[in-house]
Amino acid sequence: MDMKLEVVVVPVSDVDRAKDFYTALGWRLDADVAPDEKFRVVQVTPPGSPASVIFGSSLTDQAPGSAEGLHLIVDDIRAAHEELTRHGADPSEVFHDAGGVFHHAGTDARVPGPDPQHGSYGSFLSFSDPDGNGFVLQEITTRLPGRLDPATTAFASAGDLAGAMRRAAAAHGEHEKRIGREDPDWPGWYARYMVSEQAGTEPPS
Repeated sequence: MDMKLEVVVVPVSDVDRAKDFYTALGWRLDADVAPDEKFRVVQVTPPGSPASVIFGSSLTDQAPGSAEGLHLIVDDIRAAHEELTRHGADPSEVFHDAGGVFHHAGTDARVPGPDPQHGSYGSFLSFSDPDGNGFVLQEITTRLPGRLDPATTAFASAGDLAGAMRRAAAAHGEHEKRIGREDPDWPGWYARYMVSEQAGTEPPS
């Protein structure tokens, strides 16, 4: 069974202040519902994100500002820094970790500047909302094998999907000519071809 992360609850002390902050970042306002004076739910979604952030009144027992390490993925960390600065988020400078694997807690082992090798997954920056809930932006330019980015592997319509399948079928026909036999794993080959076409990566041979 697929289990998709849909919502992260962020504890805040002032709902309107938080709403103003997140929408000023350009996050989409999905809902602001208050069925009574004690209960309020506000949902916002970062641009391009399949998961949303929820905050409000009577939603969580967590102390306001206690959420940490909420990761947002970008493909250009410097451009993200400029955008956050324009929107008043006061981000940290871009950094990489001394260990080179992932970042440590807090500001431990932070080294100024992006990853020296400009490796995917290696460059970060951080910012906090008005309550101190902490977000980290991580630059990913090439995903690890087996990981798909839904933003680059989605189809806008059934017609687009059908067109991609036709192109995959034609390419698979050439593939079978090259190997001189029928390929019983054609569904897997089609899938790899269609994903590579959408993501701009090397197609299967």
